[in-house]
Amino acid sequence: MIKPNLKKPIHFLAVGFGSGLLKPAPGTWGTFVGLLVAILFWEITHSPFFFLVLTLISFISGCYICQKTADDLQVHDDGRIVWDEIVAIFLMFAFLPEYNTLYYILTFIVFRLFDILKPYPIRYFDEKFESGLGIMLDDIIAAIFALISLHLIYVII
Repeated sequence: MIKPNLKKPIHFLAVGFGSGLLKPAPGTWGTFVGLLVAILFWEITHSPFFFLVLTLISFISGCYICQKTADDLQVHDDGRIVWDEIVAIFLMFAFLPEYNTLYYILTFIVFRLFDILKPYPIRYFDEKFESGLGIMLDDIIAAIFALISLHLIYVII
């Protein structure tokens, strides 16, 4: 198994600043790091618009970052690549119903459920797209499903 070179900025970002190298469940660790970064950015900006812009930039660059790292590691969507989870959390922070500890915890849990279970059409995109776009897209769709769920929870509560 080829190891990511953390001295390469692209690999460092792709593995979520090293969180994707943690075991077990690197995707969960990457999501956790994404959540911490998002909370920090939220406390600084208090701006959903900031998160929209951040998501767009991170998604576009992430297609390249994830593809290049996958090529270097010679494994498509290597589990250590967690940039896609981080960007999905950024998207969620653009549309959270509330910005508080309860919704931060729910964001983490509900996103992980959709990312792990991959109900249709998430699994379809995960299996059919073999590029950096595919690596990124299934997590973005999981984030959208998670956001819908969070808004339903918000309405019920």
